[in-house]
Amino acid sequence: MFKNLFVRKSVSSLKAEVEGSNNQLRRHLTTMNLTMLGIGAVIGAGIFVLTGTAAAQHAGPGIVISFIISALGCLFAGLCYAEFSSMIPVAGSAYTYGYATMGEFIAWIIGWDLILEYLFGAATVSVGWSGYVVSFLTDTGIQLPATLCNNPITHDASGWHLTGSILNFPAVFIIVVMTTLLVVGIKESAKINNIIVLIKVIVILLFIAFGISYIDTSNWQPFIPENIGGWSGQYGFPGILAGAGVVFFAYIGFDAVSTASQEALNPRKSMPTGIILSLLVCTLLYVAVSLVLTGIVNYRELDVAAPIALAIDKTGTALNWLSPIIKIGAIAGLSSVVLVLLLGQSRVFYTMSKDGLIWKPFSSTHPKFKTPYVATIAVGSVAALIAGLFPISMLGEMVSIGTLLAFIIVSIGVVVLRKKEPDAPRAFITPFVPVVPILGSIVCFAQMAFLPLDTWIRLIGWMLTGFIVYFTYGYKHSKIRK
Repeated sequence: MFKNLFVRKSVSSLKAEVEGSNNQLRRHLTTMNLTMLGIGAVIGAGIFVLTGTAAAQHAGPGIVISFIISALGCLFAGLCYAEFSSMIPVAGSAYTYGYATMGEFIAWIIGWDLILEYLFGAATVSVGWSGYVVSFLTDTGIQLPATLCNNPITHDASGWHLTGSILNFPAVFIIVVMTTLLVVGIKESAKINNIIVLIKVIVILLFIAFGISYIDTSNWQPFIPENIGGWSGQYGFPGILAGAGVVFFAYIGFDAVSTASQEALNPRKSMPTGIILSLLVCTLLYVAVSLVLTGIVNYRELDVAAPIALAIDKTGTALNWLSPIIKIGAIAGLSSVVLVLLLGQSRVFYTMSKDGLIWKPFSSTHPKFKTPYVATIAVGSVAALIAGLFPISMLGEMVSIGTLLAFIIVSIGVVVLRKKEPDAPRAFITPFVPVVPILGSIVCFAQMAFLPLDTWIRLIGWMLTGFIVYFTYGYKHSKIRK
């Protein structure tokens, strides 16, 4: 019934699609812009929210090792992304790479899966943004109604419940603002992102610099707490791995750099640099922050919504001046994450629509701004709805498992394309193939294995829904098949 499910696009045909007048997107982004996009996407909820939770529930001070394990998985995957982005400067990221290596059906799986990373990711981060904004406004004497600042739906071990709230309005608000900015233009979006990234990096460096002198090394003892839950992920080595799976969310987004290939001035050189440099900078900042955080506060006390703010409070009055600055940094940091993730999802939809796999209007570009405005507005609308209704915990786990699956497929894709098109020009070459892609796949799968069973069930359900959409629409309208 279904023929040519795995029909491929050659690298040369993908390049031809964006050459000359066929590229409807404007090229504005420099290497610095791309690096800042990567940092803008990565430095966010992970460092300001999840670090404390993962330390308290899973890894203790060993959360530092969890960050390094996650970083290694991301580095292996990042090297694979770098090779693809230098070869195939097309919007679409892992979706496009899947099309070039394993064919349309695998490309669809990745494209559908990326919705979990980008669209759900933007919704998740906006909920975290809401929490910091409400806290900051409360500190300044402005009290927003609780019914307009919390999610009306929640989920726990006993099932789904209504909370009595109406809508998480701040979460919806930030998505609407960033969606509007992305419609106006990529150049303007990059400028705003650069400013935001500069602010949050300065804030993080301030916390590290002033927090070092308040470290109590006894809080690092034991550095890896004794395992008390077997392989359930409560401390010990299983806890380190479980912590790595949780804080992996902190690294999502660096791959969003690759979705901007079609808007980069020199994608073959700047894409690999932007991906790898942003990942290395963020890893160094994460390791430093987690060391200072667990040194100031005992890990058992860190299971709070704003762990860095708690660490500042622990220093007494000495660093009170830093608390509002940290919250401003968190608000700025989470804003840029929302921006980049919305950018990534809209570009993936734009490319899938150009291929005929999703609805044609998604590939429309604005006559003045030259942005995929229909895809951007659609993504922003759905993300705002999800952010306004659902809790951050459930969304975060869905984002992590979706991203890890995409990384595994991209890593495998490098090996496949080396076999199928060994002579294709590669401006950047992933070292030690197939070792690096295999290690990347193993590390990512190990982190997936330690995520809750409910998350796996939701992933399977999400993928089955995607198959229905593909076989009822995408398969019939595929341009390469026509």
